[in-house]
Amino acid sequence: MDINLELYRVFYHVATSLSFSEASRQLFISQSAVSQSVKSLEKKLGQSLFVRNTKKVALTPAGETLLQHVQPAIQMLLEGESALSSRTSLMGQLRIGASDTICRYFLIDYLRRFHRDYPDVRIRITNSTSIGCVDLLNNGQADFIFCNSPNSRLDPHAPTKVIREFQDVFMASHDAFPIDHPLKLSELLEYPILMLSPRSTTSEYLHRLFADHGLRLMPEVELNSNDLLVDLARIGLGITCIPDYMCKDHKDLMEIRLKTPLPRRQLVLVRRDTQPLSQAAERFLEYFQ
Repeated sequence: MDINLELYRVFYHVATSLSFSEASRQLFISQSAVSQSVKSLEKKLGQSLFVRNTKKVALTPAGETLLQHVQPAIQMLLEGESALSSRTSLMGQLRIGASDTICRYFLIDYLRRFHRDYPDVRIRITNSTSIGCVDLLNNGQADFIFCNSPNSRLDPHAPTKVIREFQDVFMASHDAFPIDHPLKLSELLEYPILMLSPRSTTSEYLHRLFADHGLRLMPEVELNSNDLLVDLARIGLGITCIPDYMCKDHKDLMEIRLKTPLPRRQLVLVRRDTQPLSQAAERFLEYFQ
């Protein structure tokens, strides 16, 4: 007997809901189409499957018998569709290396968006300095990293994308350091300097910059956290240097202007080139196209 599977599918929804209108809603077809399909199936089988009246629908004995066989088959098909759907949805793991400053002041909005779009993807973030992040990439602990450039550890041939440029800014408490005129670099050294630790691109950059001007930079404090340096600057312990994209969150501090502005640096995305990225990682990279 040649009967279209779709007729059995319509029968299943009517039989399980005992409602032609509910079956039409579930199937996204008109109620008249549901009724015509049921009539066509009854004609092909030579059996009446439903008792119809104005208030309700009930199965005939033949309908009950047919449902016992149709229900497992339809449910198996639905489970198969669900299994295929889960395979095509975005799964896997996203492995990122980034500093705490880049995570908090730049990357967090992208991570929030990605997690909202793909809640099943596990996001693994390893925190390190921009120099340490290169080691994470080289050791296979991250699919890609966000770091500052120039970076002494970064392979110049690594697949790199510039995400944004930024300016380093010296900041201080106005009450502790009421400096109202631009300073030379040599004049800046007359004040206590609060800086990131030597194993950071910012420390490398500033030491090289001062050395190029024949000056020796001797920080008063060296820490691993820009946020902690800001806290120390806020209580007047010295002048710190932070990227300009942090400044909007620390408007209580004052910028110490320089007679010669500092050269701009770059925030870059660097990926591994030794193996393919996961589907999740490829999708995350699309946010930066």
